[in-house]
Amino acid sequence: MEYPEVRIRLDEGALPPHYASEQAAGADIHALLDKPVTIQPGSRTIIRTGIYLELPEGFEAQVRPRSGLAFHHGITVLNAPGTIDADYRGEVRVILVHHGDQPVIIHPGERIAQMVLQRVARSIFIPADDISDTERGSGGFGSTGR
Repeated sequence: MEYPEVRIRLDEGALPPHYASEQAAGADIHALLDKPVTIQPGSRTIIRTGIYLELPEGFEAQVRPRSGLAFHHGITVLNAPGTIDADYRGEVRVILVHHGDQPVIIHPGERIAQMVLQRVARSIFIPADDISDTERGSGGFGSTGR
């Protein structure tokens, strides 16, 4: 299998993304913190990673929640999946939100999210006076049932 190369630069103390198993789709990314951060129930915070990416053209990196943090603590990525565009060169930071009922401490170096590399298709948007009809039509938000 051919793997796209992603160049990374790390701030001092930052850990590189890594795959926890041989066939993991997401590479774990870690918190770059000077000291532990407590996230209160119902609040959100931005966590630094110290990671800077140079993605190949035609790709994006998606930042997604970690299932263990979500299930055990109610911590998830607020804008999941967060998109890192191929031309972005700033630090990867993760917006965590706390849906649980007890404060949660995020420790320096803790795995806080996972990053998945995806190919991206760009579109050409063509103005039109009308678009084709379908059986579903304009039905949205639950219109196809549960």
